[in-house]
Formats: sequence, structure tokens, C-alpha cells
Amino acid sequence: MQSKHEWRKHEKHLYLPKTKAEQIEIDSFNFISIDGQGHPQNAEFVACVEALYSLAYTIKMGLKKRQDSPPGYTDFTVYPLEGLWDINDEAKKHFDGTVNKNDFVYTLMIRQPDFVSAELFNEFVEIAQNKTHNTALEKIRFDQLREGPCVQMLHIGPYDNEAASFEKMEQFCQEHNLRRLSKRHREIYLSDARKVSADKLKTVLRFQVEKQGL
Repeated sequence: MQSKHEWRKHEKHLYLPKTKAEQIEIDSFNFISIDGQGHPQNAEFVACVEALYSLAYTIKMGLKKRQDSPPGYTDFTVYPLEGLWDINDEAKKHFDGTVNKNDFVYTLMIRQPDFVSAELFNEFVEIAQNKTHNTALEKIRFDQLREGPCVQMLHIGPYDNEAASFEKMEQFCQEHNLRRLSKRHREIYLSDARKVSADKLKTVLRFQVEKQGL
């Protein structure tokens, strides 16, 4: 059996970028995902996060204990929480440059190793549902996503200050003949906001791009 896979050690280019913008190509990965809307401090958001982590650890521990491990299996560190963020269609119609957090629509997700299949997901989500009464588990799905060409950077500080980092990323795009595909973006949370002060929070920011025509 291979040694434990730890994303902080083995996938630094994806999860531990520098505090300056860079271009990166993101391959196809498996995720457990759940959709939500509204302010990220409301009860729905909390329930979604708790459901995702509950399932993620059910998968990790369940695979570790079972005798018939899937091909390619190795123990692994649970991947960090990620979020795809946008605003609802009504807010887009009247967008004036400011964002009301109640208008957020999001997909929260936790990446899964390649050996976690849709079949295994179905097996473990049923186990997780039997262990907890969190009804958000019913909304979790198994996704395979490929982001392709992206620009990313590490943001250090409060979430409300992310605009400064996005400005640097937009400037990088201008300098490298890249066009941002949409205002939708991905955040990868490297810090636990319940335990880390706002000024020390570490968040990977990423959005999809394409090369501009010559």
C-alpha cells in the first residue's frame, strides 16, 4: 500500500499558491457537491458545510476500514472545503458593482480521490444519512469537474477584502492577454474561520480564463 496522500505536500501547485497571480491548468477531479443560496452566515450554509464534512469523513474512514479497497486506494487527508460563488439572476440585472451577500448563489464542494467512484459515493452517502439527521445530505451529489485554464492566487486576510486580490488577478489577465470567462469564481478555504483570526485567513482565489484573440 502506498503512503498516505497529503494534499498539502503532494499538490502544492493546486492548493498552496503564492500571494501573486499566476496562470494554471486544472485537470478533471471528482467532488462531492451541494448547492445553496443566501448569506454565508445563515443556517442553510452551515448545514451544507456540516453535511459535506460528515460525508467526506464517512468516505475516508469507511474506505480505511473495508477489506475490499478500490483499485489505486491509499489513505488520504480530507481535501479542503471549496466554494463556487456567483449572484442570482435578479441581482445581475441590477448589478452596480456592489454585492449584497443575501444575493449569493453557491456550490460548496470537497474534492475526492480518483478511486472514489459514483458507486462508492452512493454507498457512503446512505451510511452518512443513517448516522446523522442533517437533511442537507440528501442534496449532495457526485460531480466530475474540469476547470481548464485559470488564474489563481493566495489571498491572506478577511473574505471582505478579497476584491483587492481579484484586482491583481484582473491586472495579470490584462498583462498576459487573458480574458476572464465570468464573474463566477472559486474559493478554497485553507483556514478554519472559527479558529483563525480574520487577518490571517488563507484562501485560494481562482477563476477561469481564455486566451484573447490576437
